[in-house]
Amino acid sequence: MTAGSGLLHIEAPPESLVMSGGLFHGLQLWVNLPAKDKMMAPRYQDIRGGSVQLLTTADGGALLRVIAGELAGHQGPGITHTPITMIHATVAPGAEVTLPWREDFNGLAYVLAGRGSVGAERRPIHLGQTAVFGAGGSLTVRADEKQDSHTPDLEVVLLGGQPIREPMAHYGPFVMNTKDELMQAFEDFQKGRLGTIPAVHGMTEGGPQGR
Repeated sequence: MTAGSGLLHIEAPPESLVMSGGLFHGLQLWVNLPAKDKMMAPRYQDIRGGSVQLLTTADGGALLRVIAGELAGHQGPGITHTPITMIHATVAPGAEVTLPWREDFNGLAYVLAGRGSVGAERRPIHLGQTAVFGAGGSLTVRADEKQDSHTPDLEVVLLGGQPIREPMAHYGPFVMNTKDELMQAFEDFQKGRLGTIPAVHGMTEGGPQGR
């Protein structure tokens, strides 16, 4: 989703999962828009599992889903106005994956499930933790040989982007470049000037989520 000049939206799990129960991962990533694009027209993408770029490592030890950006010439479907790469990796116990990474990008790993290690030093990481990588042209993640009985693999989100290094002012769901712009955003929300996105997957529209 590109918030741009402002819209209203809400995220919720599928109704079938709410009714039947089960584990659901919700990950919200905010990518700051450059100042020149802050007031562009809002845009929404409905990216489903079948549209992501699926890759595997040479030894078959990891499944890589390229959601946004590019990995080794393979492009994901997500469109962003600040260059980023976002990958969901499933790494089998004992397997290791080293991915090429743009040196002008920062990089981090967030663990959705399981346990493993990151970097050449194999620093340990587990469920709910985030690792921030240093400078370099690659990211390395390894899954521990033993995983929890209910978590067969290491599930990790790898992401990073090009820092835009611009001033930022934020409050609640609003992210702008100056305090004056923040005040204008609040006024626009209060006066009903923000747009809405259409309902998706049978969901209804909801509360404010930013500009």
